[in-house]
Amino acid sequence: MTTHFIVHDKADTVGVVVVEDVQPGNNVTGWIMETDETIRLESLDAVPLGHKIALQDLKVVDTVLKYGHDVGRIVADVAKGRHVHVHNLKTKRW
Repeated sequence: MTTHFIVHDKADTVGVVVVEDVQPGNNVTGWIMETDETIRLESLDAVPLGHKIALQDLKVVDTVLKYGHDVGRIVADVAKGRHVHVHNLKTKRW
């Protein structure tokens, strides 16, 4: 079975895509490293290698957790399975 994305921490709200060619409608598999669990979801967008995919619905001002760390806040609602990147996620630093 192919691992399409990885999640470091069970509390993470996004996974990081580790393969090329995640396309809308793909059923993708993720691996939660902390617990050695496998999760599955449907990708609703093309998500490039190294980019984030939402593991749950995220609303404006929600904090995004990646690798167990706060990486920013949502600035446009994101449904589970959608691409999370600069168009809907901003750092809290500036």
